[in-house]
Amino acid sequence: MQYTNIISTTVNGVNTILINRPKKLNALNSDTINELQVAMSRANEDKDIKIVILSGSGEKAFVAGADISEFADFDVEEGKYLAADGQHKLFDFIETLSIPVIAAVNGFALGGGLELAMACHFRIASDNAKMGLPEVSLGVIPGYGGTQRLPQLVGKGRAMEMIMTANMITANEAREYGLVNYVTTQEDLLSFTTKIALRIITNSSVAITAAIKAINANFMDGINGFNIEINEFGNCFGTNDFKEGTQAFLQKRKAKFPGN
Repeated sequence: MQYTNIISTTVNGVNTILINRPKKLNALNSDTINELQVAMSRANEDKDIKIVILSGSGEKAFVAGADISEFADFDVEEGKYLAADGQHKLFDFIETLSIPVIAAVNGFALGGGLELAMACHFRIASDNAKMGLPEVSLGVIPGYGGTQRLPQLVGKGRAMEMIMTANMITANEAREYGLVNYVTTQEDLLSFTTKIALRIITNSSVAITAAIKAINANFMDGINGFNIEINEFGNCFGTNDFKEGTQAFLQKRKAKFPGN
């Protein structure tokens, strides 16, 4: 597939995906969602890629929201399908990807843009970033998981306020709320994020995949996360990464994980 709305590059096991619609402030349309799904799927299947950094091109926006012109005339059933298809195809897909995905939020992350960032495993923001879920100002609610993931990250009360007021928060407020892990300058955002990515890569990719599965289980209805943790913990004992990691520790040397 030839990309027209994103740019994907890989260096040293780090796949950086930039949403590239700067004239539209990188707004999500159906084509961009499809391209992101393909790019994420390819990254997940490529043994040379260990981690993904997702960001936006330009200096103004990560993703300023969904492309409203695509669905302004939708009816009830079309609206339900839009949300269900998007959640399944991209947002839930990213959240359960077997390799880590870090959102480098380089400006406005609004509506579907913030929902996309929240689907990533964690977030780092530039100091000019602004985040919010303004959907109620358009007579609709977040439809790509925003009403579920935002309370998980910032708590029910703050999520209620952000969604009901439709207000934006600053990068520093987002860090205070626990929505992002770090705030950097825009110039340093990708390099700072890449340094964290490279640190993650030194660890066992097999164990990281298991950790993602176990952590996500805690937020799934009808799933006992503790049981998933027990199973994934036990499964690690049957891997070559576990043998190498424990032997390296006992021999007081740096581990060289075969899974990497």
